[in-house]
Amino acid sequence: MKKNTNSFLLPYYLLILLSIISQALSSNSTYNNFFQCLKKQSISSTNIPKILYSKQNTNYNSILQAYIRNLRFTYPTTPKPQLIITPYNPSQVSAAVVCARNLGHQLKIRSGGHDYDGLSYISNTPFVILDMKNLQRILVDPRAGTAYMEAGSTLGELYYNIQIKTNKFGFPAGVCPTVGVGGHVSGGGYGNMIRKHGLSVDHITDATIVDATGRILNRSTMGEDLFWAIRGGGGASFAVVVSYTVKLVPVPEKVTVFNIKRFIRENATDLVYKWQLLMKDIDHNLFIRLLLQPVSDPQNKGKKTGRVTFIALYLGNSSTLYSLLKKEFPELGLKKEDCLEMSWGKSTLFWANFDNETSPEVLLSRNYSANYSKRKSDYVQKPITKVGLNLLWRKLITLAKPGLVFNSYGGRMNEISSSETPFPHRRGNLYKIQYSISWKDAGKMDDDKNIGLIRELHDFMTPYVSKNPRGAYFNYRDVDIGVSHNWTYKEGEVYGRKYFMGNFDRLVKVKSLVDPDNFFRNEQSIPTSKSLGDK
Repeated sequence: MKKNTNSFLLPYYLLILLSIISQALSSNSTYNNFFQCLKKQSISSTNIPKILYSKQNTNYNSILQAYIRNLRFTYPTTPKPQLIITPYNPSQVSAAVVCARNLGHQLKIRSGGHDYDGLSYISNTPFVILDMKNLQRILVDPRAGTAYMEAGSTLGELYYNIQIKTNKFGFPAGVCPTVGVGGHVSGGGYGNMIRKHGLSVDHITDATIVDATGRILNRSTMGEDLFWAIRGGGGASFAVVVSYTVKLVPVPEKVTVFNIKRFIRENATDLVYKWQLLMKDIDHNLFIRLLLQPVSDPQNKGKKTGRVTFIALYLGNSSTLYSLLKKEFPELGLKKEDCLEMSWGKSTLFWANFDNETSPEVLLSRNYSANYSKRKSDYVQKPITKVGLNLLWRKLITLAKPGLVFNSYGGRMNEISSSETPFPHRRGNLYKIQYSISWKDAGKMDDDKNIGLIRELHDFMTPYVSKNPRGAYFNYRDVDIGVSHNWTYKEGEVYGRKYFMGNFDRLVKVKSLVDPDNFFRNEQSIPTSKSLGDK
C-alpha cells in the first residue's frame, strides 16, 4: 500500500511550526521582561508601548527600516533586533540602558543610521536597538552664539534652525542633511568649513550622556576625560550621548560657491596636482572638494574617461574669490559667472544638491533615497605625482564604477593639536579620501562584485597614502580594517590605531574607567584594558 507523501513531510512541517512558535514565545518573553523592567524604572504602562517595539508589533519593520541608509542591511537574512526602543527624553534613555544591562541585552545605539557598515543596527549576537530618532529638539541662541541639539536630530534640522534665527552664525559639520547629529558629532564631524573652523568636535562646550549605570551626566559630572573621549572617539563606546551644546561660528552675510567640471583632456591631471599643492596654505576661508569619477566620454560614445569636479565654499564674496583664484589657481579657468553668492544657510542647500530656489524647509525632511553601497577612507600626506594621478585615472576607467572624493585640509586643521580631541588626523595631512561605490541590484553576487571593486581601488592607492598605520576616518565606518569578536585589546588595536593613532590608548583608559564591564560595545568599539578574551 502506497504511503501518503504528506505523512513523510509532517515531521518537517511540525519542526518549522515549533520553531516559529518558539521564536514568537521568546520574543514575547523578551518584550514582557523589558516591559516590566521599564515599569520598575518609573515609566508608566501607558507610555511603554509608545517607545518599545517587538517583532510582533505592526510598526516594528517600518521603524527598523526608516533609518537603514544602506540597503545591504535590509536582506531577510540580516540579523534583526529583538526589540527597538525609541525614547523621548533622557530619563527614558536611562531606563532603557538599565533594563538592557539588567536583562543581559547588547545595546546598539542609532541616531541617523548613516554609519556605512551598519554597526548601529546589525549584530551577529542577540541585540536591541536604542533608536534616538525622537530626541530631536534643537535650540539656537543667536545672542550667545550657541546651539543645543539632541542626538536624534539631523544636520539638516540644525542648519534650518540656525538660518531661521540668524544670518551671522553657522556650524562646521557635514553636507548631507539626513545625517544624525549623535553619531556625526561624536565621531569628529567633518564639513566644508574645516579649513576655517576645524571639526564639529572642536566647538562642543557641553554634553548630556547616560552612562552604563543609567546616570544622566553633563560635562561637570562626567569629568573631563570622558568629555574628551566623546568628542571624536565615538560616543557609543562609552555612553549614550543624549545631546550636545556647541558654540556656533561666525559667517559673513554672503558666501560664494561654485561647481566646475573638467575632463582628462581638459588638463584634469594638472589641475588635481596643483590643487594638492595649493590647499595647504591658501586663504583659510576657502574649501574645495574634488570628485574623481569614471564617466562616459561625451566625445567618444561607448568609451569611458575621467572627470574631476571642483566644488567650493568660500566664506566671502565672489569678487574676492575670483581675484584669489585668478592669482593662485589660474589654470582652473574660473569665470565670474561660475561663482554664486548666497547666504551661508542657502549654501547648505547647494551642497546638498538642491537648487537655489529650494525652500529651506526641505532640510527638515528625513526622507533618504537609499541604495546598496560601500565606503572606505584614506589620508594623503604627500602630493601624488602626475605619473601617479595618470595611473589613478587609468585604474578608475578600468574599474568603471568606484569614485573618489578628495577633501582639502590645511588651514585651521594645521593649528590644532592631534591630541586635543580623539580625532588625530590634523597637521601633516594634505587631504582625506573617501572611496565610494553604489549599486542598485540586490544579492550577494552584486554585493561581492562591487565591494571587490572598491577594495581593489583601495589596494591600488596603498603607495600614495598614509602609512604605519594607514589612517582611516572613524565616521566612514569600514569593517575591512578590523573588527572585534571578543572585544579584546589586541582586536581593538587593529582598527583603533588606524582611526585614532596615538590617542587610542587614552581612549582605552577612559573606557576602562567608565565602562569596565564593556556594556557599550559594537564591532569597532573601544576595548577595555582587560577586556573579554584577554589573558
